[in-house]
Amino acid sequence: MSQVSEILQYNRQFVEDKEYEKYLTGKFPDKKMVVITCMDTRLVELLPKAMNLKNGDVKIIKIAGGIVSHPFGSVMRSILVALYELKADEVIVVGHLDCGMAALDGDHMIQEIRNRGISEEVLSTLEHSGIDLNSWLRGFKDIKAGVTGTVDLIKNHPLLPAGVPVHGMIIDPNTGALDLVVDGYEQKSAK
Repeated sequence: MSQVSEILQYNRQFVEDKEYEKYLTGKFPDKKMVVITCMDTRLVELLPKAMNLKNGDVKIIKIAGGIVSHPFGSVMRSILVALYELKADEVIVVGHLDCGMAALDGDHMIQEIRNRGISEEVLSTLEHSGIDLNSWLRGFKDIKAGVTGTVDLIKNHPLLPAGVPVHGMIIDPNTGALDLVVDGYEQKSAK
């Protein structure tokens, strides 16, 4: 049986047994926060538990490295939607120790792209279209700098509502210990 078949089989039982009832909540975050974090598998359950979050408390956006890399990309749009349309009023960026993005090498990934069957013609077309794949696929060297850089990008976005605190944290994926690296309340009061 395929994994998708297993998921669907489990889901039928989940719905039939009304397991969903314990997760019912509204679309607006009870704690009025949006959390941007990494897609790392170790954080799926650990991060919410370490932050004392339950279903319905926050909007969570998971991306590679927890790094917002483009000020007008889909991640920033999601943050703005959470703030303007979904009643969030704070942002927390959470990076983590031992992040795979810290070791990501654009050249290696491009070779893996070739190995998985993407043609040189496609890669050449992208390059000639002005897309620097090596730069786009590069990770970061320092998690603290990655978190503070993302906090700065969000905090300085021209469409960010005035007075929105933007915090930065780093979580240990082994213990769940959180380290506050940017206190958005201090940044807010400094303006």
